[in-house]
This record gives sequence, structure tokens and C-alpha cells, in this order.
Amino acid sequence: MFSKFVADKLGYYVYRLIDPRNGETFYVGKGRGNRVFEHVRGELHASEDDELNDKLKRIREIRKDRFEVAHVIHRHGLTEEQAFEVEAALIDAYPEVTNLVGGRASDERGLMHANQIIERYEAPEAVFSHKAVVINVNRTVAERESVYAAVRYAWKVDPKKAQAAQLVIAVEQGLIIGVFEAERWLEATPENFPGTTEPRTGRWGFVGKEAPKDVAAQYLGHRLPDSMRKRGAANPIRYV
Repeated sequence: MFSKFVADKLGYYVYRLIDPRNGETFYVGKGRGNRVFEHVRGELHASEDDELNDKLKRIREIRKDRFEVAHVIHRHGLTEEQAFEVEAALIDAYPEVTNLVGGRASDERGLMHANQIIERYEAPEAVFSHKAVVINVNRTVAERESVYAAVRYAWKVDPKKAQAAQLVIAVEQGLIIGVFEAERWLEATPENFPGTTEPRTGRWGFVGKEAPKDVAAQYLGHRLPDSMRKRGAANPIRYV
């Protein structure tokens, strides 16, 4: 634990949690005070019957093997904005981490190949002539699955707005990579989406198909207008 004197000196900092059994970084975070130690305390206060997320499961496994989580302060003396930027860069640098969400602006300014940078910034700007739900998809999911699988499930959408939309548009780091027509929006339950294991309360998904080629051609490979890419925005859903 940090004393108040040390915590005051640190200010905002970015840290990594490391598994001492294999040296793997399994979590990246930002904070101040004793934030870095709160994850281990959270696991200690959880009962054996509690359902744990991947981060806490790893901490419990480390402890049961009679090791201690290694806490590394990567940068300190930062402003909060600087801490967000360093945290996002480290999450990109350690793809094995258990963080549930990417860092701030990772969809807009995160890890990209040089060719992706060129493609994104030289792409023509999209001009919307349809009502659409625009959804940011995680690039690792989009690489592992089809774009349709990545974008169809499960989101915190306004069902009335979603039903009124003519198109569902998948966006990855500001670039449109998929255009679909939703035939119907359904609550995110295993009954509605066979193959999923548990209901996602308050979330929705859609059943649909690729948009006709002439419609898709208006958007595929285009970039979102700057007015739609608010810096630091965390919500992956937009309505246009």
C-alpha cells in the first residue's frame, strides 16, 4: 500500500498487473492513490461462490498457487488526460489483457497498421441518405468472426430508433466496413440468438442480411464525418 506521502507524489498513474508465474500482463489501468491494489483486495473480499470476471479469476488462481500479483507503475505524475492516453496505448500493446473495454479513443486513434492509417484518412467522407444505426465494432472480434457476427449482438440500443432505421452500419476505427438491413431487432437472449449462453439484460441484437450492393456501395470504405467522431466518446452506438 502507498502512504499518503507517496500517493501525493504519484498523482495520476498508469499501471500493469502481472502474473508472476509466466510474466504475462493481464490487466492495465489508471488511477491515483491506492487504485493499483484495489483489484487484489476485490478478489480477497469475494466469496468462493461469487461469479468472477476474467481479471479476478486470474488473481484468484495466482493466489491459490501461492504467488502474489506483481504491480508495476508504468508512468506517474500525469494529468488525468495523459493517463487516459497512456492507458489506451498499453491496452493496445498488451492484447492478452482482461480489460473489458479498450482505452479511451482506441476506436479512433488506437493501434493501426500504416496502411490502415492511409486507408482511413484518405477515404471519402460518408454522406448519409438513409436512417441508420452506426455501431463501432471491436477490431479483434471483426478479425475473428464475420463483420455481421461482430455487429449483430448485443448492444444497448433504443429499440424504437433501431427499428426505425433502414440500415445497420458497422464501423471499425472510423471506417465503414459493413452495411446491413435489419429484418428485426430482438432482446439479447439465448432463445432469440441460439449459440449464446446467457441473456444480456437491457441489450438487443438484430437478424438481418447484407444491404443491396448499390446501397452498400454508398458507404463501404467511407469514413465517418468528423462531426460523428467525438473525441473520447465511449458509446459505440450512433443514430443518423
